[in-house]
Amino acid sequence: VGEALREAAAALGRAVEMVSGVLQKNGRLFYVGAGTSGRLGVLDASEIPPTFGAPPEMVQGIIAGGVTALYRSVEGAEDERGSGALALDERAVTSADIVCGITASGRTPFVLGALVEAKKRGARTILLTCNPARARAEEFDLEIDLTTGPELLTGSTRLKAGTATKIALNIISTGAMVALGKVRGNLMIDLATSNTKLRDRAARLVAELTKCEYAEAVARLERSNWNLRAALREL
Repeated sequence: VGEALREAAAALGRAVEMVSGVLQKNGRLFYVGAGTSGRLGVLDASEIPPTFGAPPEMVQGIIAGGVTALYRSVEGAEDERGSGALALDERAVTSADIVCGITASGRTPFVLGALVEAKKRGARTILLTCNPARARAEEFDLEIDLTTGPELLTGSTRLKAGTATKIALNIISTGAMVALGKVRGNLMIDLATSNTKLRDRAARLVAELTKCEYAEAVARLERSNWNLRAALREL
């Protein structure tokens, strides 16, 4: 898995540039996948708002079979190209957006249908696969092939392919958020302080950046209604 990611480093860097460029212009990132790939896309998208304080519409995950497929396999949902295209239509994807199709095999109809539809709409397109030997019937703006090799359990792409895909998506989304200025050093300065754990993290972050005591950091955050970026602007 590590070697596959190292070999794809340049392509992943390009993906970060493409995604951040779109988001900086108020476009949206859509992950599209089926099965494990779809769940990983939804997972990555769902973590962006609390981690980086981004609006939920900025990064969205689309999975074949809809919400039900997140916790129970929906057999056959991935087999229709038209369903992938329809999913983009339902979200009114435009030329201002970017669509990242995730398919370990590189041939999932739902994903390819969505990417082809994205091209028709003028959106930027990324295909992320774990199969360099796949057929290449269509061309997209960026194609990333993670060479993870055969699975320990033949065909079970939730193993090596799933692990590599999860890390690749982390790289793309985190890199884009860094480019958007949502990180200072290695600290998340836009995290949503929505629970006790995150408020504690925010207080420790303010204390570290301002070299103040924890209690003073809490006081600053309370004055800013627990808006971390606003608290830091006091400095």
